Parts: sequence; structure tokens; C-alpha cells
Amino acid sequence: MSGSVQPQNLLLIKELELILDSCTLELVPVDEVWPHLYIGNVAIAQNRGALHKLGITHVLNAAHSKQGSIGDQGYYGNSCVYFGIPAEDSDHFDLSRYFKPAADFIHKALKSKDGKVLVHCIMGMSRSATLVLAFLMLRRNLSLANALKHVVQRRAIYPNRNFLSLLLTLDTQLTRQRRFCPLL
Repeated sequence: MSGSVQPQNLLLIKELELILDSCTLELVPVDEVWPHLYIGNVAIAQNRGALHKLGITHVLNAAHSKQGSIGDQGYYGNSCVYFGIPAEDSDHFDLSRYFKPAADFIHKALKSKDGKVLVHCIMGMSRSATLVLAFLMLRRNLSLANALKHVVQRRAIYPNRNFLSLLLTLDTQLTRQRRFCPLL
């Protein structure tokens, strides 16, 4: 499902970008965007002291193996459970294949005793934000628009248009599932 944005999605994406543009927050290293769920940049992810202060128990690195992004279980040792996703912030990368594994990791972490999750990429704006939005849609039953509105009140984010298009596809699928199986 990767590739450039579908023409029929362009209008919807522009509407989503209006929500993103409504954010008046400054970009800072880390923000709590949902109870015990944080979005941050690579600097905060590489600062074990800051992670300890925040009580972070799980780290999801959406820029795993990218230059400048240290990340593996060895780096965090016993202090954090690590999950790395080798995503590219580009107009052709299919991040949607990681939506469910990332949402499952976050969900399991938040259910664990005292679980706090940091989801990060390099800047903490696009890849990490997209995975958190997918979690909110998949595990908290928020629509894409509501998930965006919620997060932009807490952090300056800006997923690229490709990622917004992938999230729109997920939103359509989830809406359809809920319509036909209201118990989901």
C-alpha cells in the first residue's frame, strides 16, 4: 500500500493537515501524549538518565538502524524493553506493515506493572507520531481525526503525507469493521 498519495485522499489529507497546523506547541524533546505514552526524539531516547527520571520501561524506536539512532536491547540493558522498527520517513515507505506490531507492543507495555512507553524517531514528529496514532486507532478505538486532535494538543507532530494516507486507509478499514462488527 506504499507509494505516493492517492488523488482521492488528497482532499482528506489536506483536512488532516489543517488539524496538524492548528498545533501551537513548540517542539521539545519529549511529551506525554496519552497516559504513560510518550513521543520523543532521538536525543531523549539516548539519555538513559532522562528515561529513568520519566520512569520509561519500554522504548519503541521507529528509526531503528538509521544513522544517529542508537538502539538495541543491549544499549538499554535491563532498564527498558526495546523494540526497533527500521522505518524511513519518506513518501514511499510502507509503515502500515508495522501498525499492528507497534500497537501490540505499546498495548502490552502499558498493561505491564508501571509500564511507560517512549516512542521515538529522529525528530519525534513523523514516524513515531504515526505509530502512536495507529495505536490510538487500533487499541483505543479513536478515529484518525480524533487521534490527531488529541495528540496535537500535547505535542507538535507532522506525519508526512504518505503516512497520513496509510493512516486514512487504516481509518477506513476500522470504520468498516466497526460498522459490520459493532463489538470490535
